[in-house]
Amino acid sequence: MRTPSLPKGDQTLVQIVDAALADATRRSGSWLVCRPGCTQCCVGVFSISQLDAARLHHGLARLQTEDRERAEAVRTRARAAIRRLSPNFPGDTGTGILADDAEAESRFEDFANDEPCPVLDPATGTCDLYESRPITCRAFGPPVRSEEGLGVCELCFHGATDEQIAACEMEVDPDDLESKLLQKMQAKGGSPGRTIVAFAVAD
Repeated sequence: MRTPSLPKGDQTLVQIVDAALADATRRSGSWLVCRPGCTQCCVGVFSISQLDAARLHHGLARLQTEDRERAEAVRTRARAAIRRLSPNFPGDTGTGILADDAEAESRFEDFANDEPCPVLDPATGTCDLYESRPITCRAFGPPVRSEEGLGVCELCFHGATDEQIAACEMEVDPDDLESKLLQKMQAKGGSPGRTIVAFAVAD
């Protein structure tokens, strides 16, 4: 598969999100217990954008030149995941694109919640493509606001009050740069729609 091109602004987006995480981590102090080897956020399939998918693909290409064995292990885990997930995948298994109708979205809520991410190294409990990880992964842990309210990892902020949690809120992408970059990708012929990690790294 041809490695999809990344828009020039992706590194800026990553820097913005990583800076927001660093700031939220500082404000969170001991409430935030995230550490290498904790894989709570690495189990359960979630959707990613085509920008995330392209970033992962580039990261895998770099890993291929640095450590071919690890790169092939990622691909092997991804292919095995696709075989397990395909029978109930709420989308097109040929392209890996998730369907966006209400029924498919409802099915996805309960889809593969016990499936480990194929980029997770089961021996070390760390991410083999950490520098290229999706935006969702970069923002997991600190309080992040969604339509459902302010959410945090269930392992973090034990004993914290609502006010203490709110004081640590992470504003992930305040200028919505990700959407602008996705529009640029699609304008240049990039695939629309969302996918999952396994399809992004299985080639």
